[in-house]
Order: sequence, then C-alpha cells, then structure tokens
Amino acid sequence: MSEISNARWYILHTYSGYESLVKKSIEQMVENGNLQDVILDIKIPTETLIEEKNGKRKAYEAKVMPCYVFIKLVYSSQLWFMLTNTRGVTGFVGPNGKAWPLEEDEVKRLRLEERVVNFDIVVGDNVTVVSGPFEGLVGIVKEIDTDHQKAVVSLNMFGRETSVDMDFVQIEKITNPTTIVEEE
Repeated sequence: MSEISNARWYILHTYSGYESLVKKSIEQMVENGNLQDVILDIKIPTETLIEEKNGKRKAYEAKVMPCYVFIKLVYSSQLWFMLTNTRGVTGFVGPNGKAWPLEEDEVKRLRLEERVVNFDIVVGDNVTVVSGPFEGLVGIVKEIDTDHQKAVVSLNMFGRETSVDMDFVQIEKITNPTTIVEEE
C-alpha cells in the first residue's frame, strides 16, 4: 500500500490522433498484466466547445492538449519500457525521454485530480456554471455521479433544454432562488 503513495503523474507523448488508442492499449495492459497497483489512472484532458455550422450550434468534446496522455503510476524502469513500447507512444515527456513527474501545482492546474469534498448539491437543485464554455448559464441538476465527480445539468441553450455533463468544480448551487426568475 505504501507504493501507491509514491504514485506521481507523468506525461506520455503520442502520435497525433493516437491518444485514445494509447489509453485503451494501456488500460488493456493494466487489465492483462494485473498492474492496477502501479498504474492508477490514465487521462486525456478534454473540454466542451461549441461550434456553429450552417446556423446550427453543436457542442463537442475537444482535446485540451493533443498528442499527450497523462498517466498516474509508481515509476519503474520496467514500466518505462512497457509504456514506451506501446503502439502510438513516442516517449515520456522529460529530459532525453526520461520520465519526469509533474509537480503538485501542475497537477492542480491541469485538473487531473481536482476533487470536491463538500458537495452539497442534490438532483433538482438550481445551479450556475462557474467555469468552462457554459460559464454564466443557469441550469437544473438531473443526475449526480459521485464516483467520477460529475453531474448532468440541464441548461437552456439556444432556446432548448440541453443536458450537459459537468465536473463538480464547474457548478455552484444557487442559494437565492429569486436569481433564477430574474435570469429567465
């Protein structure tokens, strides 16, 4: 168990467009090799963007940092060898291809481990979006997933109700219900 406390975040560089393939390959490697104790998490940071095409707006997920996969692991030379020989991986980000762990402030800035401890929002609560592309919009919480720290929020966008997956850190409960009446 003490090994898990030594786990740090590292960055793998991949070929363009190979991020999802690399993530799936590593997840399969973890499953087949029983490596859950040393490879703890794999992330490809994305954000929701809105595109307008032919007069219609569409929300889609875009990679924040293309060609990079973030991985939390307990570093060893054996893991370095396994990961750098994964199809689509060009190497670790660091001097001369050596794995260089991210600092704590970098992990927080990239929101790799941002956790909300005091989440007092329940299904049906009115919330306002405090960050991301939907910042400033008001909505109603439809679902809550505490394991992944996500909530499905129904937002009124472009004249219709749209359900959007939001991180807990992106929403705040509206404490004064009269605010909603004024904004609608």
